[in-house]
Amino acid sequence: MVGYPQRSRGYRLYDPESRVILESRNVKFLEDRFDIEGIDDSQKEVLEEQKDTEPIVVKPLDPSPLRRRSTRISKGPDMSDYHLYNSENYDKVKDPSTYSQAIKDFDSKKWISAMNEEFDSMGKNGVWRLVKRHEGMKVVGCKWIFKRKRDVSGKVEKFKARLVAKGYTQEYGVDFEETFSPVVRIQSICAILSLVAFFDFELYQMDVKTAFLNGDLEEDVYMEQPEGFISKGDENKVCKLEKSIYGLKQASRQWNLKFHESITMMGFMQNSSEPCVYVRKIHDKVVILTLYVDDILLAGNDVDMLDEVKQWLFKTFEMKDLGEASYILGIKIERDRVNRKLSLSQENYIDTLLEKFHMVDCLSGRIPYNNLRSLSQKDCPKNDQETLDPKLYPYASAVGSLMYLMICTRLDIAFAVGMVSRFQSNPGKMHWMAIQWIFRYLKRTKGLKLTYHGSTDLKLHGFSDSDYQGCLDSRKSTSGFVFMLCGGAIVWKSKKQECVAQSTMEAEYVALNAAAKEAIFLKQFLAELQIVECVQKPIPIFCDNNSAICYQQRSKVPLSCKTY
Repeated sequence: MVGYPQRSRGYRLYDPESRVILESRNVKFLEDRFDIEGIDDSQKEVLEEQKDTEPIVVKPLDPSPLRRRSTRISKGPDMSDYHLYNSENYDKVKDPSTYSQAIKDFDSKKWISAMNEEFDSMGKNGVWRLVKRHEGMKVVGCKWIFKRKRDVSGKVEKFKARLVAKGYTQEYGVDFEETFSPVVRIQSICAILSLVAFFDFELYQMDVKTAFLNGDLEEDVYMEQPEGFISKGDENKVCKLEKSIYGLKQASRQWNLKFHESITMMGFMQNSSEPCVYVRKIHDKVVILTLYVDDILLAGNDVDMLDEVKQWLFKTFEMKDLGEASYILGIKIERDRVNRKLSLSQENYIDTLLEKFHMVDCLSGRIPYNNLRSLSQKDCPKNDQETLDPKLYPYASAVGSLMYLMICTRLDIAFAVGMVSRFQSNPGKMHWMAIQWIFRYLKRTKGLKLTYHGSTDLKLHGFSDSDYQGCLDSRKSTSGFVFMLCGGAIVWKSKKQECVAQSTMEAEYVALNAAAKEAIFLKQFLAELQIVECVQKPIPIFCDNNSAICYQQRSKVPLSCKTY
């Protein structure tokens, strides 16, 4: 064995007789032998030459699944395990889905250690206590979830085991009531990051360990004992949850209420437009705290004040300090403190999508959407024989993946993703070709970054536009707008209008109205941050339709429109 293939699962093997390198999955390891000592010098030279080159495949891969990984116990030097851990195949191996799979996995020791850590955390937080099971008791099941946490480059950095309750068995009014919990919008995070670039704020990231375990339950919820950790002598008892646990329907809400109650006691003020954004300002010192479930971004202009907030968080919750923010919610953050620039990108995420949907070797595309071929319901399958197989054409999964990319950083595909998302219920081959068109464009532009400049003026302005009856089925138009701050986009949207416009002026005016609503939200949100003075003035929205501008100027709507 000399390594692992780059684009398939299996092993790279050297055959001394034929003096070639082959690939195969059907391999039997002789742990007590190492026959390379019997290879002559000429064969060693061939081996060294072919070691780092493309493999010569002389035998096709066995289609049977690779099972050697779960049963092989290495008896050789640690170097074999080193290659296995850092190989490309290891990074693509699937995580175990059950407890039994985890304890039989080749990383079973790491999974067991992760489960012990999770179980100990449950005990420290006093999540449950064992009580007797009685007749008529509503008991919720539980299971273990396993995940290999990866860094920006995709390498495994941590093994995570999470105990979750089977919340889908809960009944409304019996073991849960309210479930709503807010999260900060990605666009609001972009707005805060643009201000970080402009004011050259410090930016730190923190993670709340077992965040949901901090929430206090108001209802009586009972859960089965976790698999592998059943208390001896108390096998018939169940866990009465004192605090919320992952998987419960009300878990996220209870954690959010607990965090809000705690953070406001420290002097933070909640933003009324964004409930998960908090501001603490003392004279000219300011700290902005952003919460996305259990991820926290801290931005501020005073290091001592930021350290004070960190220490308080460590005392109140079990936290992990991730240092300067570099990667959050699948978005890579790059900073140039000298030139006061901050960039956001998702290049690794795009590479993952291209590989997932088999578009790695596709041709690069110039634009994300083919304007010469508009999509329509006429392209949808008319019978079951023409319906696309979801296994061969994962349309809904592709649209969801592209939509997350569009929401976070890639506003240039907003219109294209909005178009293909209209046909998820019954997509046709033309719609799938439109998906592939977007992927080809992303392959060429995956290195693009959303950049904010601190050297520009702190001015908020927007752009609005629309097509006219672009939907061939309903004859409705599509509105689009984008707002810029510090040289970069912070908010954008492309959405089909609810009414049928009878003229281009009407379509443009409806788009302006949608942009004006967003401008009002941004005005209030940025004003409560107490550091953006430009929002006290009217926010200009640029439009390229003179009729809509003239119509607006005659009305009494307080909207500033200009032509560009």
